[in-house]
Amino acid sequence: MPSFINERSLSDMEEEEEEEQDDVVTTPLQEIEDCSNSNVVTKYRLAAEIVQSALEGVLSQVAAGKNVVELCQFGDLIVTQRCGTIFKNKKIDKGVAFPTSISTNEIICHYSPLVNESMTLKAGDWVKIDLGCHIDGYVAVVAHTTIVPIEGTAADADFPDLEGDEANVLKCAHDAVELCTRLIKPGNTNLQVTEALTRLGESYGVKSLQGTLMHQLKRFVIDGNKMIAQKMDVENRTPKVTFEPHEVYTIDVCYTTGSDKPVTSERRTTVFKRQVDKQYRLKMKASRYVFKEINKKFPTLPFTIRAFEDESQARMGVVECVKHDLLQAYPILEARPGDKVAHFKVTVLLLPSGTTKITGLAFPSDRVHSDKTVDEETAKILATSLKKKNKKKKKKVTT
Repeated sequence: MPSFINERSLSDMEEEEEEEQDDVVTTPLQEIEDCSNSNVVTKYRLAAEIVQSALEGVLSQVAAGKNVVELCQFGDLIVTQRCGTIFKNKKIDKGVAFPTSISTNEIICHYSPLVNESMTLKAGDWVKIDLGCHIDGYVAVVAHTTIVPIEGTAADADFPDLEGDEANVLKCAHDAVELCTRLIKPGNTNLQVTEALTRLGESYGVKSLQGTLMHQLKRFVIDGNKMIAQKMDVENRTPKVTFEPHEVYTIDVCYTTGSDKPVTSERRTTVFKRQVDKQYRLKMKASRYVFKEINKKFPTLPFTIRAFEDESQARMGVVECVKHDLLQAYPILEARPGDKVAHFKVTVLLLPSGTTKITGLAFPSDRVHSDKTVDEETAKILATSLKKKNKKKKKKVTT
């Protein structure tokens, strides 16, 4: 496989003065772990730069005939290699924050297969790429939906022209990200976001997938307690929360042309996360081996069992760990065969200059021809600028 894309120098970025940080307090106090600390903002941006590079690298390999597990391994390799180029002289934990997952067609998410359980991409497949990186525990994540071209790769081939339901679901998911980016700001609430997303889905005639949640990001925490539901759910109500300055959030949206109720796939679950508040004395030798490795290498963030040297031991060991709640499983979710699913995910920082999106790629708006229009209130929100306008100081009049 070719070398990954390196658009900018990460070493330059470590020293770069970001325009958005003009009002951010520079402080040596490491206990300040939100975006009021410019060092924290820099680490989020470094993680985002690596995530973007990994996503573009994977897109450069998405082609008919490619093996999914090889693409997942390639994405993780880019993250690992680029993390190795920064903070070389400092003892800082860094690396994969969410293993590369490549979910095709009706598979919604978390498909990061083992080598002998993988599949091959075909022209026309809808592909959702999902991955994450952290620098010193500060996480940036991204997910992107593309379509496997007939010739070439998703990075160099023209995006196909879409109409009808296919265009509607993809455009809706894109607009949902833009809507969230404008509504997730200090003073607003998660319920405002959920209500706006509900209206948006109705406008496009597509459905939000049940159970889709967005989370606040904190240091070494990928699923913080502050949550945003994409869809109103009577059975699982999300508590009302208010967004505050200097916070970080994942915007994570999934829309489908079919049923809004995903099902758990029969495919093997391979992505897990340590439940740090749970303890149990494991019985099986394989389980104890796996749990020891997890505590050493993946104590807080999601991982794939492909990352273990002894994969067969890992496959056996995670079973007992999950049974006793030591691990949280990320099951593979599926829609109905034939349904189209669009998935986008970005990371946003709530900075003094405005909500700032640090991950995510451009949308092929010239190729996605939806005949739907959004309601007036939604259109007004989408038309607003993300940057705060600087208030001009009035000049003193001298007499």
